[in-house]
Amino acid sequence: MTDQARTAPAAKKLFIKTYGCQMNVYDSQRMAEAMGAEGYVLTEDQADADMVLLNTCHIREKAAEKLYSDLGRLKPLKAAKPDLKIGVAGCVAQAEGAEITRRMPLVDLVVGPQSYHRLPAMTRGEGPNIDTDFPAEDKFDHLPERMATRRAPAAFLTVQEGCDKFCAFCVVPYTRGAEVSRPVDRILSEARSLVARGVRELTLLGQNVNGWHGVGPDGREWGFGRLIRAIAEIEGLDRIRYTTSHPNDMADDLIAAHGDVPQLMPYLHLPVQSGSDRILKAMNRKHTADHYLRLIDRIRAARPDILLTSDFIVGFPGETDQDHADTLRLVEQVGFGTAFSFKYSPRPGTPAYDRPEVEAAVADARLQELQALLTRQQRAVQAEMVGRTLGVLFEKQGREAGQMIGKSDYLHSVFVDAPQGQIGDLVQVRIIESATNSLRGELVG
Repeated sequence: MTDQARTAPAAKKLFIKTYGCQMNVYDSQRMAEAMGAEGYVLTEDQADADMVLLNTCHIREKAAEKLYSDLGRLKPLKAAKPDLKIGVAGCVAQAEGAEITRRMPLVDLVVGPQSYHRLPAMTRGEGPNIDTDFPAEDKFDHLPERMATRRAPAAFLTVQEGCDKFCAFCVVPYTRGAEVSRPVDRILSEARSLVARGVRELTLLGQNVNGWHGVGPDGREWGFGRLIRAIAEIEGLDRIRYTTSHPNDMADDLIAAHGDVPQLMPYLHLPVQSGSDRILKAMNRKHTADHYLRLIDRIRAARPDILLTSDFIVGFPGETDQDHADTLRLVEQVGFGTAFSFKYSPRPGTPAYDRPEVEAAVADARLQELQALLTRQQRAVQAEMVGRTLGVLFEKQGREAGQMIGKSDYLHSVFVDAPQGQIGDLVQVRIIESATNSLRGELVG
């Protein structure tokens, strides 16, 4: 062993817990890369960490309470390791700010989702220990290049952040800020870097991703459909997806791309939230049920086999039995492959926060009825996959010997007996069975 090897400091270890959406997954990866430049390596053992970072989400109910509960469980670890750094990032950090350190003095730093490029400096003790500003500079300009290691075959890529829609139930405009679209050249550079390191499928992310309108290399503003076409030209990239979208931003060129771009998968998550025009207006959604249905018709005309998913909020303030029936009718008309449905929960600071709530038992019953209908539709769609041959991208090994697990073109999890299969293989699979939330298939050829 050389003297240099004997004296080299041990790498510091970083543990990150990620709550919530895919954008938080992406942000956690970028924070890990930023801290990598400070000598930190990721660990899956919280007790072994030199720094614990909780990257929070504020969309779901009782998000702040969950954070404080998790921080409480860190007290013994902090007592045993006084030098342990504890940080809170993400949307709860943005919403709670200094309240976090007031309630939990063990927290060393708090950083919002638009300021995490400053995390390394904060860790070094440079500047304030709370940063929830919406800085004028683009955080992506200050983050390091994507790590030069071989990556998983599917990856996320944030292209847009923030939202200007101000739905009455949503905290995103307050925690993520106004809509910002990354420029084309930076998106393409990151995409090429990911593909060069083994990525075959990219999911483009944004709070309102189809509202992206970034500056192109020609100095003009591009639409999202044009961006997808440019990304599809990257050699070695086989699949493109995007989430989450707003019905009002499904432009003609984007709809056409679903039929024209073979790399764009036949899957679209398009939240509607309610089938009642009265409730949609109260939500400030700025579209009607009829507008949504006509939009679905246009999308299916461009890509007849597309699988549609959505989001629903049940029990929004003022919702009646008729409003609920309108939602069920819309679901019946569309036919969703799956959907996320939740009972309304108020968020402080949002326009709907102080409105009278629907009785809990009534909202519960409506949610159960909606979820039963959505489950029936999901099972019918999966049953229709049996006998079809689909593309499947292997992402990990299964529990059984020789088994691989991957995602189909339609984003279903597919289990395949493939003893020679490798992570990253894109293969043709004949679907032979539909399970509760997955499919089973066999290799073709």
